[in-house]
Amino acid sequence: MSFERVLKVPSERVGVLIGKGGETKKNLEKLCGVELAIDGKSGEIIVKTSAIDDSDPLRAVNIIEAVGRGFSPQRAIKLMESDTVLEIMDLRDYGGKSENALERIRGRIIGLHGKSRRVIEELTGCYVSVFGRTVAVIGNMTDAKLAKDAITMLAEGSAHKSVYQMLQRERTKRKMEKLLLWEDQSPETGEVR
Repeated sequence: MSFERVLKVPSERVGVLIGKGGETKKNLEKLCGVELAIDGKSGEIIVKTSAIDDSDPLRAVNIIEAVGRGFSPQRAIKLMESDTVLEIMDLRDYGGKSENALERIRGRIIGLHGKSRRVIEELTGCYVSVFGRTVAVIGNMTDAKLAKDAITMLAEGSAHKSVYQMLQRERTKRKMEKLLLWEDQSPETGEVR
C-alpha cells in the first residue's frame, strides 16, 4: 500500500524545510521513511512512500506543517513522540479580519519582547509559534489544550495577568496530582495502592 499527500507551505519556509545542503530534508525522509518532492517556488511538497509498514508518513506531514507554521525543524521533530500533537489556530477566528486586527492579536500573544509567548511555553511545557494568520502549538495533548486556552483568552482580549494566573493555577494543580499519585505508589514495587 502506498501513500501520497500534497502540502503547501509558505515559500519563505521552504529553505528551512530543506536545510543547509538538503540536510533537514534528508533527515526527515530517513526518520519517517518517506520521499519528499519540494517545489521551492510554489511551496508545494509531495510526501510519498511505497510501503506504509516501514514508514510514518502522517508524522512527516505534521512535521512539515509545523515547519510551515514557523517552528524550527528541531522543535517540529518533537512530533515524532507518540503523545505529542500539533494544534494550529487561525487568528481570523478571533476577530482578526483586517491586518491591523491581526497585528494587535499577534502582539497580545507574543507580548512585549516575547514575554507572553515565553510564559505560555514555560508554564505549559509546549512550543508556541506565531506566524502569519496562525498560532501553532506543539506539546502533549493536555498541555497543548492548556496553551490553546491561554492563547484563546489573549486573542479574545483577556488581561495578561489573568491568563498567567490561570496557567499558574493549572501548573500547581498538575504538580499536586503528580505528587498524590507518587505518594499512592508502593515504595517497594512502584504499584499504585
